[in-house]
Amino acid sequence: MNEKLKYGAKMIDEAKLIGVNNPSENRDYVISFSIPEFTCLCPMSNFPDFATIHIQYVPKERIVELKSLKLYINRFRNEEHFHEEVVNLILDDFLICCEPKWVKIEGDFNVRGNIKTKVRVINGVKPPNCD
Repeated sequence: MNEKLKYGAKMIDEAKLIGVNNPSENRDYVISFSIPEFTCLCPMSNFPDFATIHIQYVPKERIVELKSLKLYINRFRNEEHFHEEVVNLILDDFLICCEPKWVKIEGDFNVRGNIKTKVRVINGVKPPNCD
């Protein structure tokens, strides 16, 4: 790692999702996040791609700690990823962190080249009482 990184950049560079104990483990409920300032780099052009990332999930024993989510999402700003790849990568890391009963992650990418892209991945079965 680059030792000359400033404190905030160093935190982002080392960011990982962290799970904490679910305070209401005895019931099913939905947690939703919208992250409107997501950025990654296009692997073809190296131009930035902007998106809003939407996360909904029904937790089991662990929930994601919000500061870790913020830093983790900011980590992508200097990384090259296709839209489909990055949304699936976020899902994979989220599953490792929290092991939710159900999770849906959607990347709603800004228009590029006259094309609007949305990528949605779902894992698990949403409990019927969580609609």
